[in-house]
Amino acid sequence: MDVFLIRLLQFMLAISLLVLLHEGGHFFFSKLFGVRVEKFFLFFDLGIGKWKGKLFSFKPKNSDTEYGVGWLPLGGYCKISGMIDESFDTEQMKQPVQPWEFRAKPVWQRLLIMVGGVLVNFLLALFIYSMILFAWGDQYIPAGQIAMKFSEEAKAMGFQDGDKLISADGKPFKDFSADLYRSVSEAHDVEIEREGKRMHLSLPGDLNLLDMLKSEPRFFEPFLPNVIDSVLPGTPAARIGLESGFKILAINGRPVDSHNTFLYELGRLNDQMTSAKTHEDSLKVRTIMLTYLGWQRDTIANDSMVVNDKKMLATTVQSQMGTFTKEVVLTEDLKLGFMPRYLSSLYKPVNVEYGFFESFPAGISYGVHVLASYVDDMKYVFTADGAKSLGGFGAIGSLFPPMWDWYMFWKMTAFLSIILAFMNILPIPALDGGHVLFLFYEMVTRRKPSEQFMIRAEYVGFGILILLMVVANLNDILRWLGYY
Repeated sequence: MDVFLIRLLQFMLAISLLVLLHEGGHFFFSKLFGVRVEKFFLFFDLGIGKWKGKLFSFKPKNSDTEYGVGWLPLGGYCKISGMIDESFDTEQMKQPVQPWEFRAKPVWQRLLIMVGGVLVNFLLALFIYSMILFAWGDQYIPAGQIAMKFSEEAKAMGFQDGDKLISADGKPFKDFSADLYRSVSEAHDVEIEREGKRMHLSLPGDLNLLDMLKSEPRFFEPFLPNVIDSVLPGTPAARIGLESGFKILAINGRPVDSHNTFLYELGRLNDQMTSAKTHEDSLKVRTIMLTYLGWQRDTIANDSMVVNDKKMLATTVQSQMGTFTKEVVLTEDLKLGFMPRYLSSLYKPVNVEYGFFESFPAGISYGVHVLASYVDDMKYVFTADGAKSLGGFGAIGSLFPPMWDWYMFWKMTAFLSIILAFMNILPIPALDGGHVLFLFYEMVTRRKPSEQFMIRAEYVGFGILILLMVVANLNDILRWLGYY
């Protein structure tokens, strides 16, 4: 529960900040051009019956704007006078045009008002990335250092376990990240290092990125040795005497050559757990025969001795190195209870520090790259697997770390800010991009779309958004139930 609350708090804080600043962008340009803002709300104040639906609100003296917080945490809104938006206030549109209304302003001013939120979100992301680089710098393990473990599909293309990825089509890899998969998926020539020698492999150049990431095991991933780094107290691993330095060799007689394979075997057990109907069925799956290389300590003698007139008992222990097989019952979530040796302990990271002014061009470059990569990956959304990969509030919340980490919080906030900016500029009615599309139409044709058309478009766009939200959150539920 603590993990859930920590992630929820991070998610709510990030979304609240992004929504406030997004709507603040609309608010700023509205006020700049003399357009009246009737409401400025964090979350939606959707009323039900006589209940107005807001947690609280206030209206400063001599102000036309009511500020408040609604009860429905699905975003926020800035209600601008004389504009057809999600409030569907059609009565106002029947009244004569007033000089302080959105519809009374020149098209270029209305365009800036509509792109204000997207502009603020994008600039915010670039600023956050810049400040992250200034405060924490950039630490990474070069991809060329990391030995990889490959899937059978990758091995069929010429890769071998232990290969190190150097470059794709002549462009060197930086680190192990989604960019590495993306580059390999689009590459025709990949340079690798095998046993200290450089060589090249030819690839088709059109590998499916989603398949590479979702396959079990993955197309490639860092090779982690199946050596125990530390054992958590009170766990199954501790109860059977596993210690740091022990090496896992097999599960239920199936060989384990790396921690990657160990996780894959646990995944196989998890698949079997889905068909377990009783506690006995579950216990049977969780009870495994674990083979490991280690040592066994045996007491071979207890000798008494006198020290300072006191009788003391000295115990002689003999350690025997060997291969052992023991029965162990995993936890209900199929955990053995040890920590493996991670990349940070196997390879030397590179640390790059940035001065205050140096951080801005680096942060801008990084933010633009994140946006370009996100846009490039959008093509997968229109596939069956891509639709299943859509995530709702649960998927987004799970991206935050299980403990409060300001570095990860700000990095995730910047990423969400870029997503919010991109999604809002899509030419879908009810989104900022839909309004921008109609404004461009007006600029080209010198004619405004009719108000009746705009109202209908708003309803259609709102329906599309609700449908996308339902699909994304339904995917979260289906993943939680184990259907994906």
